[in-house]
Amino acid sequence: METYLDLETWNRRDHFHFFNGFEEPFWGITVDIDCSIAYAKAKASNVSFFLWYLHKSITAVNKIQEFKFRIDDQNRVVIHDIISASATIDRPNGTFGFSYINFYQDFGTFQKEAQKEIKRVQKTSNLVPTTNSDAVVHYSSLPWLKFTAFSHARRFSTKDSIPKISFGKMTETNDIKTMPVSIHVHHGLVDGFHMGKYVELFQQLMNK
Repeated sequence: METYLDLETWNRRDHFHFFNGFEEPFWGITVDIDCSIAYAKAKASNVSFFLWYLHKSITAVNKIQEFKFRIDDQNRVVIHDIISASATIDRPNGTFGFSYINFYQDFGTFQKEAQKEIKRVQKTSNLVPTTNSDAVVHYSSLPWLKFTAFSHARRFSTKDSIPKISFGKMTETNDIKTMPVSIHVHHGLVDGFHMGKYVELFQQLMNK
């Protein structure tokens, strides 16, 4: 289910109209996330670390309302109930495809459904996912690179307000495992305050 935000009573109304007029309204940050506890728990549970941290990330997204806002083709702000994950999935031939992984609060269910989708993508040569819903976050993982900054290919003629989150190579220093995470969001919908809430919550979930 989706509803529409009342722009006239929204305390960020002016911010929305200001940034929504930009040719490039996206902004982003790159942070290091401590994944020592999360990695140990994933390995102890014999589950994919990628799916473990992906689930923590999309769980955090679903707890922060601003990350569930999207702008439709009439410049209305849509509030989605549930946000799922559209992640890049690597194939054995060196290419990748976009997936659509439904969000489930329960990790076991999320993992089971995600594994089905990963297998489906790996068996095809198509690039695009099975749905064009904007009730997603665009995810990518670059486990070969420890990056300190990140940018995305963008088609400016196409309206876009979907957050983009990318994960890099995990490294270890003094027994602490860290992973760079890049988060790009539409400034008409998300400010630094909301970005900080997401990063803090994601780290808390990784530490549980």
